[in-house]
Amino acid sequence: MDIDLDNIARAAETIDPVFRGTPQYVDEQLCEALGRRVLVKVETVNPLRSFKGRGADFLGATLPPGRTVVCASAGNFGQAVAYVGRRRGFGVEVFVSSAAVPDKVRRMRSLGASVVEVPGDFTGAKAVARAHAERVGAVFVEDGRDVAVTEGAGSIAVELLGAGHAFDTAVIPVGDGALITGMARWIKEHSPGTRIVGVCAEGAPAVARAWAGRPAGDTPIDTIADGIAVRVPVPAAIPRLRALVDDMLLVPDDAIRDAMALARGALGLVLEPAGAIGLAAIAVADVPGESIATVLTGGNV
Repeated sequence: MDIDLDNIARAAETIDPVFRGTPQYVDEQLCEALGRRVLVKVETVNPLRSFKGRGADFLGATLPPGRTVVCASAGNFGQAVAYVGRRRGFGVEVFVSSAAVPDKVRRMRSLGASVVEVPGDFTGAKAVARAHAERVGAVFVEDGRDVAVTEGAGSIAVELLGAGHAFDTAVIPVGDGALITGMARWIKEHSPGTRIVGVCAEGAPAVARAWAGRPAGDTPIDTIADGIAVRVPVPAAIPRLRALVDDMLLVPDDAIRDAMALARGALGLVLEPAGAIGLAAIAVADVPGESIATVLTGGNV
């Protein structure tokens, strides 16, 4: 396993403090609505309104100052790399789909990134970004591939378990796989009885198919959950997912919309679709366990 436990522990101590120590609690109204004890970890109360700053900052510490960093993003990862680049002194170019959420694109630019919009979807933008980086000699970073991003995201699990909250199952949104594999690596080591359940949008099942060993080379997408709308899985992430994740669920968009409304009503939180999909899975799927933890991953609607 290439995800290093010592690095996850180091990330929990060294990444930018604005991304650490996020709220985690059990809310009575939410538990009543979902019919069981649910521990939420809120990753929306930071300058990026998502968890992506953790992995980007841990990776950024390894990158040479002065070099240009290139990435592709559906929105939140690009914001995170731009934020870290500004803080650590390297230029950032982000390639996005022309259909990307405009507010996310504007935020990348406001953080100092050069943003290139590419016709088509995120997978196409990633291919263009990779070719551009090779052509100009820039550093190409990829969410789900670069293990430092995964280790940085794993710091969420350090905080969850460190607070002493026991839970039977962790329900975690799945896009490119960095979040769930980083968290699962830590949880499996320190709480081996905890079940790890990943959640994909029903309209973007490619990663769930790959985890199950089914062909998923180029799967059409049709979902409101833009942050996890993966058409082609990251190859490096699949062995990690298969080694660490116990189950994968698919959730329809209607359930995601209901979960966004539930978060707003019960928790007073505005979540983007990908950020609410863990709650959606708990509400509509057969998730085992009396006590469940989930991560509310983003609030960039």
